[in-house]
Amino acid sequence: MSRRIVLGLLGILLVLPSAVRAERPNIVFIYTDDQAPTATGFSGNPDLKTPNIDRLAASGIVIQNAFTVTPVCSPSRAGLVTGRYSTEYGILDWIHPQAEADLGLDPEAVTWMKLLQQDGYATCLSGKWHLGTADRYHPTVFGYDEFMGIRSGGCPPKDPVLEVDGEDVKQEGFTVDLVTDYALDFMTRKKDEPFLVSVHYREPHAAWLPNREEDWEPYRDLDPELPKPVHPDLDVERVKKMTREYYASVASVDRNVGRILDLLDELKLSENTIVVYTSDHGYHNGHHSLWFKGNAHWMLKELPEQQWDQIGRKRRPNLYDQSLRVPTIIRWPEALPQGQTILPTMSNLDWFPTLLSLANIEVPEGLNLRGRDFTPMLKGLRIGWPNDLYAEYSMRHGAFVDMRCWRTPQWKLVVDFANSGRDELYDLQNDPGEFENLIESDDPSVQTVFQELRSKILHKLEELNDPLLDRIQVENKSE
Repeated sequence: MSRRIVLGLLGILLVLPSAVRAERPNIVFIYTDDQAPTATGFSGNPDLKTPNIDRLAASGIVIQNAFTVTPVCSPSRAGLVTGRYSTEYGILDWIHPQAEADLGLDPEAVTWMKLLQQDGYATCLSGKWHLGTADRYHPTVFGYDEFMGIRSGGCPPKDPVLEVDGEDVKQEGFTVDLVTDYALDFMTRKKDEPFLVSVHYREPHAAWLPNREEDWEPYRDLDPELPKPVHPDLDVERVKKMTREYYASVASVDRNVGRILDLLDELKLSENTIVVYTSDHGYHNGHHSLWFKGNAHWMLKELPEQQWDQIGRKRRPNLYDQSLRVPTIIRWPEALPQGQTILPTMSNLDWFPTLLSLANIEVPEGLNLRGRDFTPMLKGLRIGWPNDLYAEYSMRHGAFVDMRCWRTPQWKLVVDFANSGRDELYDLQNDPGEFENLIESDDPSVQTVFQELRSKILHKLEELNDPLLDRIQVENKSE
């Protein structure tokens, strides 16, 4: 082989890595707050119009059984970014910015955003963080080059104070639009390099109004259909009023999703951009006569009698599917099938290894991730994939509960280790709405299921070294 040919081949090899790296997919991670799994058009909601989210669903993959492992804000977000359960970081409930000013995600935690950043991605978070307000918990510590938004849990839907370039600045306009504006600007500036932009909307979290007239007008006079069955004492008018306002907030998100998709088309980036649409947790819009998520309130005209000392009358802590399931879509036209719905169970912990896999970035050894790479399911491959889900919620604001859950496609057990008598067992195959609690059934086969699932929960507590386990052992010894 001539010296000229050898040098030519070496030149190709030197150029090839950068050429390949230039083809790495961009990632746009759209993350809503408090969005019910039933609060989209593609989910079959007859009252809610979400044409842009539906457009994304039609051109991507809908993950039918996508769940969060904790149905409240901060713990869910901790799980998303670390791929581990939030109890492993001491984040049990939503972080109260005043009462818990020193609480936040461990700055030493490894996040998938940090790994993307280290691999050359330009990274940005526009919107809500809620994993600590102190500077040591700032989003830029965890892998974001740029941040614009709110570190705390919430802000008004209009004219908010947002952090811009490290300073709190009073803004004019609707928060949902301002968050999108910054994300669009970042994408435009970084269009010639691989980028990650996390678009974390505060919507449809309350308060829902005011919002733009075009978003509110379709729902102003709507008579929304209520979830069935309807409790005879349900405060129907209040639920309907709140539902109208909530739907208008979802419409604001949908309009801005359209802006994001349109810009990707305009920049000719759509084919090689992974777009994820999901939420931090589900939501009750009157389901089970409740409102909110895992820390739900009763929506009855008269509150039920208080049954547990640590849970007030208005609260109904829960791990219902309605609060655990999240609307989820992923689209990557260049590499993934389009217009499909898949059924395997995914959790928010799975995004860590999945996104890194799609970006062809190796997960460092020793991280002990709890999430699993969902890529084979996205590509339609048939592999052994356990469809069990472990969920947890130690509620500390408004009530004191320690709920742990094991869910299979057929059965679901919820154990509250802090309040005796609150265990729940549902046959999801015959009762997908979770209306009949079988925990007191004397059917031997049902009791066998109970024992099997409870054993799985206890083993999971041991695997996670959950501090709850120590208390359980002490209580067992004292009995």
